[in-house]
Amino acid sequence: MAKVAVIEKPLREKLGEEGSQSLVNLMNVSKEEQKQEMLTIVEAKFEHRLTKEIGKFNERITKETGELKLAISQTEQRLDNRITVEIGKVNERITIESSKVNEHMTEEIGKVNERMTEEIGKVNVNIAHVERNMIRWMFIFWIGQIGAIMGLLFAFFK
Repeated sequence: MAKVAVIEKPLREKLGEEGSQSLVNLMNVSKEEQKQEMLTIVEAKFEHRLTKEIGKFNERITKETGELKLAISQTEQRLDNRITVEIGKVNERITIESSKVNEHMTEEIGKVNERMTEEIGKVNVNIAHVERNMIRWMFIFWIGQIGAIMGLLFAFFK
């Protein structure tokens, strides 16, 4: 604690040693009380100012947060719209491509059916040709058999 530096000689002579010491003590106590009061006032002003600035800061944060949320919401909406458009394009492209694949498959199945019909026709012609040959050979065999049996019968009855 800082002490009052010096009491002038005329005042010290008038007050005396005890009076001078009491005056110094009174001044020191008064100075300390003023210092405490000043600190209390400065503290109160600082707290008030700090509360005010924190309030402004909170308002700004709230405002900025609201603006940021709005910007994020708008960006999400734009992205959702863009994704919807792109998905529509992809679905359209898939439909076109699947239609082309279906057409191509139909053509190829048609070609396979035509080819199978031709081949089945050829097989049927070959089967008919083989049947005709078999029947011809069967008649030749039967005629030969009948001739052989008749020859045996003529030889046996003669």
